[in-house]
Amino acid sequence: MWRRCVLVEVLVEIEDLTKNFPVEGGLLSTIESKISRHKQKYVHALSGVSFSITKGETLGVVGESGSGKSTLGRCILKLIEPTSGKIVFDQKNIMNLESVDLIKFRRRIQMIFQDPFSSLNPRIKIRHIIGEPIGYHRLAAASDIKAKVSELLEAVGLGDEHMDRYPHQFSGGQKQRIAIARALALGPEFIVADEAVSALDVSIQAQILKLLQELKMKYSLTYMFIAHNLDVVELISDRVAVMYLGKIVELADTKTLFKSPAHPYTQALISASPIPNPRLKREKIILGGDVPSAIEPPSGCRFHTRCPYVMDKCKTIEPEFKELDSGHYSACHLND
Repeated sequence: MWRRCVLVEVLVEIEDLTKNFPVEGGLLSTIESKISRHKQKYVHALSGVSFSITKGETLGVVGESGSGKSTLGRCILKLIEPTSGKIVFDQKNIMNLESVDLIKFRRRIQMIFQDPFSSLNPRIKIRHIIGEPIGYHRLAAASDIKAKVSELLEAVGLGDEHMDRYPHQFSGGQKQRIAIARALALGPEFIVADEAVSALDVSIQAQILKLLQELKMKYSLTYMFIAHNLDVVELISDRVAVMYLGKIVELADTKTLFKSPAHPYTQALISASPIPNPRLKREKIILGGDVPSAIEPPSGCRFHTRCPYVMDKCKTIEPEFKELDSGHYSACHLND
């Protein structure tokens, strides 16, 4: 069972979070389902996820496509309604917030989306993209919004001359800076960055990562940084959670996880990450097969169909997510 750390101030706490998406078919499949009384099928995007994020830290979340990373971030922001579980933000359960309280909550938690090209309205000027939420939440008088937008643009490395331009007039890196400024507009405490640099060139990625770290210090922010690039996650994160098929299989501080990964899946991910030195080589762990369907996930350990160390009990008994060392958690029978 997840144990809460009492030595640090927890900002976000997730307990047993589950999200199932119903599998929708066409008209004929719906009729056939009703006639044959087939059981409704679901995509099990999240299955009993539990963790916490302390104030001021950056939690990296990694995993293959379809592991549930983005769904997790959107559930925390209440952009997607979870099926069950508990989301506690600053000691308050937000699962059943009423509309007025939900609006107040949205001021404290924001998201930076993966694609800066589609996350900005192409028909609206930048001054309105950033200023609109400020006016909606009445955080500044109408006459002061322009000055606030100017301040936010300066914070992300842009200038006043960019205010009256449209998104298509900017490069990908500039668009992401604008998206970051919009996320900061309401003065949030917690930001979910969902693949915030994956659509950018490598040189631009480094600039955005540096910017995020500077803003974290300037505005006392807490991040959940979702990515599939392990090098990026290692650079920016204080702790890292590894997800596989809707579950967290390992969680540890960044140094421990990359130096001593305990779960075979984490070991395989790290082995596939290139070393920036042509003289050094890392033995790669090649996983067989494909990621199983989230509609019918495997019994027992969900990784057993691809694990090189699979045992009989892995196929029937789900491993406990338990603490191996101080702050280092893993769900694998090899650690028993």
